[in-house]
Amino acid sequence: MNVDWTHFTPYGSLIGGPLLGIASAIFILLNGRILGISGILGGLLPPKVCDTTWRLAFLLGLFAAPTVFHALVPADFLTAPRIEAAELTVIAAGLLVGIGTRYASGCTSGHGVCGLSRLSPRSLVATASFMGAGFAIVYVLRHLI
Repeated sequence: MNVDWTHFTPYGSLIGGPLLGIASAIFILLNGRILGISGILGGLLPPKVCDTTWRLAFLLGLFAAPTVFHALVPADFLTAPRIEAAELTVIAAGLLVGIGTRYASGCTSGHGVCGLSRLSPRSLVATASFMGAGFAIVYVLRHLI
């Protein structure tokens, strides 16, 4: 096994993980809602007048954050992500993730971060399922094909 040291990000992960946990805790304490991205996005379809503003603001912040981060952090700290897949494969994967979030009634952030912290059995099963499927797919694609 070879480690791609250029894209190995233990410090970013050690900072990002707790930040995501803190943000999830603050969100549920202040809003009484789960910080699941698919649920926030899904709540816009169909839009409810009293519920739209915070959802749009959250999604705008989600998409704007990389641009702000890129503007504030020195260039040599940043590395470009590398996706070793064809565009059609990335599109198919995105669609499969979307279908999976509908079947699981939530996404990785909703189940893996918020659901597990609330000791939800449904989130435990969902998280074990998507993690197990991810491990299996990577093993098959990297070692058997």
